[in-house]
Amino acid sequence: MAGEDDSPESLLKLAQDRSLQGRRSLATAMSDLFAEREALLSEREHALMTDILNKLVSEFETELRQELAERLSDSKSAPRNLVLALANDEIVVARPILLKSGVLQDPELIEIIHHRTLEHQLAIAMRTSVSEVVSDALVETGNTDVIKTLLQNANAKITEATMAYLVEEARRVDSYQEPLVRRQDLDPTLVRQMYWLVSAALRAHLLENFDIDANDLDDQLERVVWTLSTDKKANGEEPAASPAATLAERLDEDDAATPELLIQVLRQGEVALFESLFGRLSGLAAPRLQRVIYEPSGRDLAIACRALEFEKSNFSLVYLLVRRARPGHETVPPRVASRLIKYFERIEAPAAQRVLRQWQRDPNYVDAIERIEEGRDGP
Repeated sequence: MAGEDDSPESLLKLAQDRSLQGRRSLATAMSDLFAEREALLSEREHALMTDILNKLVSEFETELRQELAERLSDSKSAPRNLVLALANDEIVVARPILLKSGVLQDPELIEIIHHRTLEHQLAIAMRTSVSEVVSDALVETGNTDVIKTLLQNANAKITEATMAYLVEEARRVDSYQEPLVRRQDLDPTLVRQMYWLVSAALRAHLLENFDIDANDLDDQLERVVWTLSTDKKANGEEPAASPAATLAERLDEDDAATPELLIQVLRQGEVALFESLFGRLSGLAAPRLQRVIYEPSGRDLAIACRALEFEKSNFSLVYLLVRRARPGHETVPPRVASRLIKYFERIEAPAAQRVLRQWQRDPNYVDAIERIEEGRDGP
């Protein structure tokens, strides 16, 4: 507590005491004055004390500068120049100022990020309040420890664009994954991406270290992600189904969605209904469904039909009718059709079913697995 005799004149006399105890007493008295009686000081007295501290702080031992920084870190009225000097000091002095001082402005914090040490950056990333522009400056450092610390700070504001960038970076920087998933301000779409990414990373670790069936593991991980996700429905409602999709659902429920019905529907030119029926039978959703049906070589369609245990004759008719349904009524040369049918015959049903199961998986999960595998293989 500042004493009644702590006038600027008495403090000026105390400043002439060059002993360690004298400097400590001066630092304590002046910091207490700023903290407790700053509003009572005249403009001249405030300027005089600030000038004394600015001149002497560089002469203070590290221990004294550290004590002064601790005392001034909670003061909203501490002299800006002095706070800036302490914030740019060595980290043991600067840390309390960087962590707590409300005197520092965003441009000053950004300047420190650009020109001081890694330890200064880490302290700023842990501040009790971090604005979006300061967060952007910390992310721009590219230092993974700084960025991870920022993500772990629930009080740090991060723009949606920066968050999306960090989610993408998390594909190669594992340490970003957990703090990203834990952030309450992460957009639901990005939350889903992070769930898939973390699942893909866990999948790679488990398959490498344990004897586990990949398909069974994928089933379990997908189930977990779908349970955790809260954005599977937009505004709590599913998109309205098309008439073709509604009819296909009814036919499937009645066990009427057979290969023969698919052929009949195609012959009648009901392409949308064929797509919906084939999607129900195969468990494929757009856009993968369209890629399988219309892939030029017909091999993806052959795999899907083999997995669904189509007869050879039914597959060949479906393939030919699908090609005719394409724009331009594409004709298939006999030798091309013959090669594709032989390919269909060579496919083992269990192998085709494993491939189809992979196609049924969420595209974001498949993409995350591919990214993880690419990262493990290296450039």
